[in-house]
Amino acid sequence: MRSSPNAPGADQAPSEASRPRVRRSLRPLAALRPHLMRYRGRAAAALAALVVAAVATLAVPIAVRRMIDLGFDANHAGFIDRYFAVMVLVVGALAAASGLRYYLVMTLGERIVADLRAAVFSRLLTLDGRFYDTARSGELISRLTADTTQIRSAVGSSASVALRNIVLFIGAAIMMVVTSAWLSGALLVLIPAIVVVLIGSGRGVRRRSRAAQDTLAEASAYAAEAIGAVRALQANTAERAADRLFAGEIEQSYGAAQRAIRARALLTAVGIFLVFASVVGILWAGANAVLAGTMSAGTLGQFVLYAVLAASGLGQLGEVWGEISQAAGATERITELLETTSDVRAPANPVPLPVPPRGEVRFEQVSFAYPTRPETLALDGLSLTVRPGERVAIVGPSGAGKSTLFQLLLRFYDPASGRVLLDGVDTVRADPEDMRSRLALVPQDVAIFATTIRENIRLGRPEASDADVEEAARLALADEFVARLPLGWETRVGERGVTLSGGQRQRIAIARAVLRRAPILLLDEATSALDAESETLVQQALDRSMQGRTTLVIAHRLATVLSADRILVMDHGRIVEEGTHASLVARAGLYARLAALQFGRAA
Repeated sequence: MRSSPNAPGADQAPSEASRPRVRRSLRPLAALRPHLMRYRGRAAAALAALVVAAVATLAVPIAVRRMIDLGFDANHAGFIDRYFAVMVLVVGALAAASGLRYYLVMTLGERIVADLRAAVFSRLLTLDGRFYDTARSGELISRLTADTTQIRSAVGSSASVALRNIVLFIGAAIMMVVTSAWLSGALLVLIPAIVVVLIGSGRGVRRRSRAAQDTLAEASAYAAEAIGAVRALQANTAERAADRLFAGEIEQSYGAAQRAIRARALLTAVGIFLVFASVVGILWAGANAVLAGTMSAGTLGQFVLYAVLAASGLGQLGEVWGEISQAAGATERITELLETTSDVRAPANPVPLPVPPRGEVRFEQVSFAYPTRPETLALDGLSLTVRPGERVAIVGPSGAGKSTLFQLLLRFYDPASGRVLLDGVDTVRADPEDMRSRLALVPQDVAIFATTIRENIRLGRPEASDADVEEAARLALADEFVARLPLGWETRVGERGVTLSGGQRQRIAIARAVLRRAPILLLDEATSALDAESETLVQQALDRSMQGRTTLVIAHRLATVLSADRILVMDHGRIVEEGTHASLVARAGLYARLAALQFGRAA
C-alpha cells in the first residue's frame, strides 16, 4: 500500500517544531563510534602514546621522593646526578609521547570530521521534496560546517585531554594509595561527591550549548537567504530592515552562547575549588604527620605531587567536560540529519525499466497535496496518457497544478493516491536514478553554479566530452554568447550565474537538456526569459531536439504551444479541456478565454 506523503514521520525537516525532544546526555557521541573504528589503528597508537606520557608523568614524583629522602644526605650525594639524569630521560619520553599523541589525535579528528561532512552532504542529496519544503539551507550549512567543527574540536583535542586526565587521575590515585593509604583514604572519600557535582553541572552546560548551536543556525539561515537575495534587498531599499533583523538574530545567538559560557565557567570554577580545597586539607594532615615523625618529608612530597596530578586531572576534566558536552549537542544535530530518511527511495528490488526506452508517460487517478499545504489538493484524481514521441502542452492559470505534474514525474514526491507510470512501470517501484536518467528538464528557474560555462552545461551529462558539450550549446544557441566572452567556455559565471542574463542562463539549461539525450523532454516555461528573436531561434533548436522524443511543455505564453499535438488545459488540479489550439478556441471555454486575453493584448 502506498503511504501518503502527508503522514507524519521521522523524515521531517529539522525545523524547531520537528526536532525530537531527547534527553541531553553524552549518548549522541556513540554515533561517532563507527567513524572512529575505521581508524582504529591510529586511535590505538594515540592511546599508546597517551599511556606512555602518563606513565612518564607518574614517574616524576618517585624521583622527587628519592631525592628529598636520600639526595640531600652527604652519604648519598651521587643520587642527585643520577636522578636528575633519569628525570631528563623521563621528560624526553614525556615530550615525545605528548607530541606524537597530539599529532595522532588531531589528524584523527580531522579525518572523522571530513568523513562526517561527506556523509551528511551525501544524505542531503538523497532527501526528497518534503524535506526541502521546510528545511532552511542556511541551517543545513551550519550543521555541515559549524557543528562538525565542534565535533572536530572534541575528537581532536577535548577527548584526548579527557582521556589523558582520566589516566593520570587513575594512575595518581593508585600511587597515592601505594604511598600513603590513610591519606589516600581521606582524599578518595571526597572524590565521588566532587564527580557528582561535576556531572550534575554538566547537564546544564549541555542544554545551554545545544540552545546556542540552534540559535546560531537560525542566524546563519537568515544570512544565507539575505545574501542570496541581496540585489532584491537593495532594489527595495530594505538593507536597514535586513540589518536590524540579522542583528537581532545575532544578539539572540550571543545571548545563548553567553549563557552556555557562563555555565561552563561556573562548572570549571566549582570543580577546581572542590578538588584543590581537598588537596589543601590533605596536605595539612600530611604536614602534621611529618612533624609527628610518622611520615618522611620525601613521602609527603611524593604524595602531594600525586595528589596535585590527580586534582589537576580531575579539574581539567571539568573544563573539557563542557566542550565534550557541546560536541554531544553538535553530534545530536548531525545525527538527526544522518537518520533522516526520504519517502522517495529505490525499493529493495526495483522493477527495471524497459530497454530501449519508449518514452510513454501515464497518470492514473493521481491525487497529491504538498506536505506544507495538506488541506489543498494540487492534483485531484488526475489521469492522462502521453504517447511515445508525442508533444503535449499543458496550460492553465497559476496554481492549476501544471508544475506538480513534473514534480511527480521526476519523483521529487510520491502521490497520495493513484499511480504515475513511466514506460509502463510504476515510478515508486523503479530506481529513481534509473527513472530520472530518462528525463531532461528545462526549468523556468535555472540553477547555475559558480563554475565555468562548460561545467554548468556538463551537469546534464557529467561524463560528456568537451565536443559533446559544445555541440549541445550550439543547438541551444548558447555558443553565440560564449564566443563573445574573454575566456570562452572557461568563463566563470559567479554564484547562481550572477554574471549572466536571464536568457543566457535559460540557454545553458536548454543545452543541458540537449546534452542529456533523454527520451522524455520536460519544458517548464523554457523560453520565458528570452527576447523575441532568441525565442524564435531557440524554439527552432528545441523543435530539432524534440524529434523522436516525448515532450511535455508547460507554458503560460500560448504562442509557444500552437504546434503541440495536444493541449491539456488544467484548473484546480484537474484536466478540464483537451484538444488542439483551434478546437479549444472553438469550444469557448477556459482556453479560449486565456487565448483571447493574450492574443487580444498582442493585437
